[in-house]
Amino acid sequence: MATPMITNWKKTDASRDKEVDPTLYRQLIGSLMYLVNTRSDLCYAINTLSQFIMEPKRVHWVAAKHSVRYVRGTVNFGLRYTKGNDIELSGFTDADWAGSSVARKSTTRYCFDIGSGMTSWCNKKQKSVALSFVEAECMAASKVICEAIWLRKLLVNLFTRRIKATRIFCDNQSCIKLSENPVFHDRSKHIDIWCHFIRDERYSWRTLSQEIKWQIYIPRL
Repeated sequence: MATPMITNWKKTDASRDKEVDPTLYRQLIGSLMYLVNTRSDLCYAINTLSQFIMEPKRVHWVAAKHSVRYVRGTVNFGLRYTKGNDIELSGFTDADWAGSSVARKSTTRYCFDIGSGMTSWCNKKQKSVALSFVEAECMAASKVICEAIWLRKLLVNLFTRRIKATRIFCDNQSCIKLSENPVFHDRSKHIDIWCHFIRDERYSWRTLSQEIKWQIYIPRL
């Protein structure tokens, strides 16, 4: 298979499908979870399939076998790290709004690299339901800021020297504007906690010349 997951998975209806052996399905998903530590391209697929380990249906089993076939055809894929002098931590964040068709919760996605390859990545369902797309993006951005702060402290302890400012790439301008301009918070009080957290961390780190920079990332079509 050329892709780690079936196309248009969200439109698949499994309500009337037959049930499969849950123990066998859990063993397969548990085995695939070990690959996520080195294969970031499987993160989203395994995260989605692991949400049905309690009552798996045949459509879930077919999707899991699809991922296994993808792994079999891409056994040579992996992460490559090269030696370099500059240490620059960069992060990428994104979120979908109400991606879960059952609980209507959004999914937070982010990854970090230090110049040569990705070192940290995450694909996790958010704990609460987001009332808007901007709220989902702000929740994801707050998680990215927490991860960036932890990674920076870890890198400083490892290399015992200052590193460059961390750039966070976000493709949602509303989230960026809310984190920069406090005027908009009066009209969005239900998400001001995450916005204030991002804004405070950004400006507090700027005083130490180690600020977290926002940058709009627009992928080419």
